[in-house]
Amino acid sequence: MMEGDMSRKSPEARRGEDFIELLKTMDHEEVLQVLSGGFCQHCQALLETRIHNLINAKVNKMSLSNGGTEVSKEFQSADAISINSSNARQKGVTANSSSASVNSHQKSIDHPGFEILLNDGLADVSSVVDNGLSEEQKEQFRFSRVGRKKDFVCSERINGKPTNILKGLELHTKVFNPEEQKKIVECVYNLQRMGRKGQLRERTYSEPTKWMRGKGRITMQFGCCYNYAMDKNGKAPGIVQDEVVDPLPPTFKQMIKRMVRWHVLPATCIPNSCIVNIYDEGDCIPPHIDHHDFLRPFCTVSFLTECNIVFGSNLKILSPGEFSGPVSIPLPVGSVLVLNGNGADIAKHCIPGVPAKRISITFRKMDDSKLPYQFSPDPELLGIKPLIYSPLTKSPYQQSQQQKPFGYPSVVKSLVQQSNHQNGNLTATKSRSGNTNGTSFFINKDDFPPLGSSKSSGPSRANRVGSK
Repeated sequence: MMEGDMSRKSPEARRGEDFIELLKTMDHEEVLQVLSGGFCQHCQALLETRIHNLINAKVNKMSLSNGGTEVSKEFQSADAISINSSNARQKGVTANSSSASVNSHQKSIDHPGFEILLNDGLADVSSVVDNGLSEEQKEQFRFSRVGRKKDFVCSERINGKPTNILKGLELHTKVFNPEEQKKIVECVYNLQRMGRKGQLRERTYSEPTKWMRGKGRITMQFGCCYNYAMDKNGKAPGIVQDEVVDPLPPTFKQMIKRMVRWHVLPATCIPNSCIVNIYDEGDCIPPHIDHHDFLRPFCTVSFLTECNIVFGSNLKILSPGEFSGPVSIPLPVGSVLVLNGNGADIAKHCIPGVPAKRISITFRKMDDSKLPYQFSPDPELLGIKPLIYSPLTKSPYQQSQQQKPFGYPSVVKSLVQQSNHQNGNLTATKSRSGNTNGTSFFINKDDFPPLGSSKSSGPSRANRVGSK
């Protein structure tokens, strides 16, 4: 800007610019202290959340398509030099050997198979090697590589108004790396063995006999017992408050901590229950909306095999394990799908018959009024603080790419697809699309047996609708 232009600015404008420049020199705590003076606790918390969001804006715009496979030269040079120079000073190493250490560190990061493991209980401690990074630096680097997609779009007419039924959905990738996935899967299989030996509470573990395609997936629920349908004692669907199941296993609590710290789940809705689904090939979950005994958002983590999840305000059962709807979203292995807003409450969702062995873990927070009578909060899950992105660790995604919506690339295309469905012309997609022409979804009573039952009683079983 020319000097003449500067002189034409009002004193208020110049003071505002000076104020902004001053704020840029402050850290998060100083900014919060300056701006929150005289605020009530609610307003101060709101301001802190906004500051967090601004600090992490660059991270939250990361492209899911590149998934964090490249590391910025800024991280490799500035941070690696800083780290190794510090180590060199502490050990009395010469500048030349420090430089050699930097080069070695850069080569290791550039290697395609390079993985940073954290010593937080989600990886084999013996596999956590000293790579010149502190735990804080390793976590910041892993955090910066998380892929986040939040622009899902599928427009349907709800109560006569065009509505994005996927608003609120989020897909996060690279939250758990292959080594961590392996440990989590091993934990699930160990719990399955315990359930088969009768070492878990009766309503914790359920392994129905497979009496037809898509029926009989293994389930385990921790934190609370949830009825998918009216049970034999006449209890309605929802949390059974007088039933006791096993508490959350330690590995699952570590997963929760990771997801809250890395801004996958908000600190205002920390899960205190979960359900594990173990699918064999062809197993499925029919269309449903998760019960409101559980708060929003909730999330599901996928392991072993990628599968699709189908969304729509009206979904159609084509045959056992086959469902149709306007949009199908792939769930990569290790991904976390967060359901909130319209994506949790307007759109139904289902998992068609999976192509191979799959495990999912769905984490949810119970409504306080629905907590089991004997429930007590887990101290390990209290007061988890979201990670504050440190500008000292440069993000590899400071220049993020524009993301395209998953499913259909635009509202217009969604409306065209919807029109085709209504006219009876199904359009070929990854998952066959369709609707029920305005009819409400009805789940047959034979869809799933109730939890807590280990043997099949045939087609007269009560229906159950499950989590992902």
